[in-house]
Amino acid sequence: MATVDWTADANEALTLTLVRAEEDKQVLGGEETYEEFHPTFTYPIYGEEEKIYGYQDLVIDLRFASGSLAQYLSVRHAQKLDASTTVDNVEGILKEFIPPDYDTDEAAFLTRVQEDAVSFKPIGSVVHSYTRPASSTSGSGSATQEVVEYEVYHVSATWNDPGFREYHRRMQIFILLYIEAGSYISEDDDAWHFFVLYEKRKRQNGTKTYHFIGYSSVYKFYCFPEKHRLRLSQFVILPPYQHQGHGSELYKTIYNYALLTPLISELTVEDPAEAFEDLRDRNDLRMLLGNENFMKEGFGNEAVSHGGGKVQKRRTRARANPMGASSGMVKVTGKMGPPIDKAWSESFRTQLKMAGRQWQRLMEMLILMHLNPTDVQAARAYRLQVKERLYRFNFEILAQLEKEERLEKLEETFQSLRDDYLRILAMIK
Repeated sequence: MATVDWTADANEALTLTLVRAEEDKQVLGGEETYEEFHPTFTYPIYGEEEKIYGYQDLVIDLRFASGSLAQYLSVRHAQKLDASTTVDNVEGILKEFIPPDYDTDEAAFLTRVQEDAVSFKPIGSVVHSYTRPASSTSGSGSATQEVVEYEVYHVSATWNDPGFREYHRRMQIFILLYIEAGSYISEDDDAWHFFVLYEKRKRQNGTKTYHFIGYSSVYKFYCFPEKHRLRLSQFVILPPYQHQGHGSELYKTIYNYALLTPLISELTVEDPAEAFEDLRDRNDLRMLLGNENFMKEGFGNEAVSHGGGKVQKRRTRARANPMGASSGMVKVTGKMGPPIDKAWSESFRTQLKMAGRQWQRLMEMLILMHLNPTDVQAARAYRLQVKERLYRFNFEILAQLEKEERLEKLEETFQSLRDDYLRILAMIK
């Protein structure tokens, strides 16, 4: 007789849904779906192993009204063990992480979805908006509207915006479910700022309703003598909206907010995940490539086109580059060197309010992007510039090695970093 497995994978058992009112569903494209997606992590809730014991065919049905994020929770299973002392209390554990006003009656929840869809309005002030082409509606073959609007709302750090404290308690669970080592922040700290992204969708009757996409929390630090530094702490875009450029729009909104606020000196990022680091790199690089003054001073006039800083290839009859080598530019004549003019670089970094390490990485990527592979002297200067930074950054580890091993480790790290830079640069060409 086969042994029955009473253990469920918490990531698979927990099913999330963004529920829209019926009128809002009518304008969705045929491929748009916001139902039944799963978390990436559940260990903050159900433990390190992300396992739930005592059930067969367990389904934890957690739904959110797509705008107000009002919640509904239902726990279903085919069978449950009788031994109550060893069986996990699924709802009892989860309820500790969500507000107590969640619905358990499906009909009551759906009624609330219909009501909230019309009455809900985002909290805070609009700081950025953009549009995207609308998808075709299911069964129609044509779009019901030409574009869909998106808006980013900024909520200040005082928690004084009416209703935002309660709204934050509803949306913060996404931090636990999608950010590794994510945790809830203290509501007693008034140094937090929030940037919340919504879809603004028009119904067939012209009414516009709002639907939550994701958000970021940013912490404000004092920066001597009279400014502040912003640290981007949490950043999440829900799975149904990922890989559509919404994360880039949210990041650019935060960066532009820092750039345009006189009392903010710098934007930093707290322990970024690899995917977010790529997103940040792509957007920062595009911003610099579009900065005409920076490009002219850094690489000379020939590096800037009328397309806002896009690098142009010099048409010559020179030999082709080997496979895998950079297409290159003419020999660099500007401040970027290599080696880079450090005083000039620091002046631009301060002006553009970027963190030191991120700025150095961006400079290294841009130099590599423009580096003429036939210029041996420039290639050597670039390699030494990057290795100098790597040595300083990893000093405690490298200082413990013998000289020969240290040089080998530096070269290995340099080559790995160069490969990663080429991977990132390929994304923006």
